[in-house]
Amino acid sequence: MNTSVSQSQIDYYQENGFVVIEDFLSPDELIYWRETVMNAIANRAGQKIPGKAGKVGEDDGINNDADYFSKVFDQLINLWQTDEKVKELMCDPRLGEMAAKLAGVDGIKIWHDQALFKKPWANPTSWHLDTPFWSFSDRRALSIWIALDDATLENGCLFFIPGSHKKTGFENPGIGKNMDSIFEYYPGIKQIPSVAAPMKAGSCSFHNGLTIHGANANMTSGSRRAMTCAYMPEGNTYNGIQNILTDAQVSKLNVGDLLNDERQNPLIYLKK
Repeated sequence: MNTSVSQSQIDYYQENGFVVIEDFLSPDELIYWRETVMNAIANRAGQKIPGKAGKVGEDDGINNDADYFSKVFDQLINLWQTDEKVKELMCDPRLGEMAAKLAGVDGIKIWHDQALFKKPWANPTSWHLDTPFWSFSDRRALSIWIALDDATLENGCLFFIPGSHKKTGFENPGIGKNMDSIFEYYPGIKQIPSVAAPMKAGSCSFHNGLTIHGANANMTSGSRRAMTCAYMPEGNTYNGIQNILTDAQVSKLNVGDLLNDERQNPLIYLKK
């Protein structure tokens, strides 16, 4: 894997809230990632989140309007918890180091991974933020997005509003039918031109969890597959939002408690 991060990439990320890294995976690595992720998905038999009821396409309490959302993309969360090969990929400290350098933090924990697949003719993904969904509030949190297929303007590549991470907060309309709902919360960002981020398969991007982003509809007869992982800087505390946490986990947490369960959020990188 191409895990080096240059100072110019760090500067670009800090300024714009996202960065694209071309040729992150070699051709052989891309084949392995595809096979590993697809096998893990098959073995999950549609269960969306380990330890929680609900299948792909059903209302999960996280996103709005299950009928519409089920046609935006298929989403399976925390494959690393149910597949050893995915765990090996997701817990690679080199990924954690990349995230830590971009975010400017010393330690990185996995919040959750996600397989995100746009099926043929899938609906667009409306403008949204990530961090407000999560059980912690940190302006430095970020995600990696790895293209398993070419992500194009036609099949649903990501779009970002550059610099929006400096202006947004922890309010979020969720992912619904209207592309512009986010601007009801952040009207001052509406006039900033968006930037498309098409990527060939094997490339990746990182984006801040408070960067406004979305994706086109898939206007093709093929799929647009991506594997992602959200990262939590070490030292974060519970904010009262359940998100991916099970009822049993939440029952033992109070707002302000440290999120330090290694079984749920493993520390994958710590600066020496």
